[in-house]
This record gives sequence, C-alpha cells and structure tokens, in this order.
Amino acid sequence: MKNIEIDEELYQYIATNTQFIGESASAILRRLLNFGGEAKLRTVTVNEPSDQVEVINEAKPVEPASKMVPVEVEEPKSIVAKVKPESNETVFNFINKEELAMQRGAVGRFLLILAALYRAHPEQFNVVTEISGRDRLYFANSENKLAESGSSTKPRQIPESPFWVITNSNTTRKKMMLTKASISLGYSDSDVEKIRELL
Repeated sequence: MKNIEIDEELYQYIATNTQFIGESASAILRRLLNFGGEAKLRTVTVNEPSDQVEVINEAKPVEPASKMVPVEVEEPKSIVAKVKPESNETVFNFINKEELAMQRGAVGRFLLILAALYRAHPEQFNVVTEISGRDRLYFANSENKLAESGSSTKPRQIPESPFWVITNSNTTRKKMMLTKASISLGYSDSDVEKIRELL
C-alpha cells in the first residue's frame, strides 16, 4: 500500500462519502471513481466479542487498461461545492482542557468530549447513532430509545446537542465509543488516538 498526501478539503469530501464505519479511504475512492476491482473484506473480532470491524484482506486484480471502459468524472469545482465551509473545524477547536481537568470522573470528561465533537460536526454527528454493541445502542436521538435497548444504560444527553449516550459502561468501553465516533466523523488515526486519550 502506498501513502499519498491530500489537502483537508479533499479529505473531508472522502470522509463525508463514507457508507459504513471502518470503510477505508481506498474503498471509498474506488466506489466514487467506479474503479474496477473491489477489495475483499473479512470480519475480525477486536477486544470484545461484540465489537467487529471490517478490514481489507486483499484486492481483486484490476482489469487491464485495454478492457476498461472510460468513465466521465465530474469537474473538481463540483466536488469543492459539496464541501461545507465548517469542514476545517475539528474537535480540538472546541476542547477546553481546563474544563476537562476539573471533571471528577470519566463520565463528565466523556460527555464534554462528545459535546466538542458535536460542536465541530453538527451536520454529520448523526452518524454516531449507527454505533452499537451486540445487545444495545450506544447513541440515540432520545433517552427512551437508549433505555429500550437495554437495562441500566443510564442515558445522558450530550451537552448542547439533541443526542443521548449511554454512560453505564467502563472507561475502556467509553474509549472504544469515542474511537468509533471519531472514525465515523473522519478523523485520522493519530487524531483518534489524541481524542481517546483525552478521556
């Protein structure tokens, strides 16, 4: 696999076209460009039996250029038009480290980090409602929806947002939820690690 550098606008465009949690940038670009050859996927277990992610195993061979059909590609200006002006905002613009440090427990820090993620990405934040465990939802648009998904979930509203999150989970589970939320919102691996470590 080769690494390429892309600007922030292009990265945000790719991230906004993610169809499922864990979809790789390569898979997104193949789909957007109608590029021949799909990546083979397999499911592996991570940390706990309820958490599964999809990883790329290997790619199918791409057809030779002589067999490929030309595809019309949109002009770059139409791609730029789809990127929202607030795409330059990141969670780090909204994190107040002093306020985080004043929190007595992990639940308070957890809610503040999620509130910062919401403020940075209010338009896309609803993708976190797709994050769930084996038996219950982690995020929802209402307290009742979380309460119905399992017993003793202790739903709390994410400050200054219409979203709710379960808080009756250990710190490791909360870090996993922050990781999945950050990935869903398009953060890089290094930024995901920084966000998780804020807890």
